[in-house]
Amino acid sequence: MEWETAAGGFAAMGSEARLQVLKTLVRAGEPGLTVGEIQKRTGIAPSTLAHHLKFLAAGGVVEQERRGRSTVTRAKFSELQALADFLLAECCADLCRKAANDV
Repeated sequence: MEWETAAGGFAAMGSEARLQVLKTLVRAGEPGLTVGEIQKRTGIAPSTLAHHLKFLAAGGVVEQERRGRSTVTRAKFSELQALADFLLAECCADLCRKAANDV
């Protein structure tokens, strides 16, 4: 994953409300939720929710699909996993290097 892509994904999650929406979608799993259902579960006003969903979609961490008159939104689990992997890819590398030098 490129730095720019990772920064965009993390920035999309950079507010309490967007994190709440994303956690709600993660809980819902692969089927996702309609915008109305997200609003009910989070209590976020519809116009504000639309703004947050747009930001999350632009950051690549959710996807939206039109189904008739409804829009279903779901977490992009592969992208969330890639962001976690990016963040943890070098976990403890400095400790390992230090241990090798201490030998």
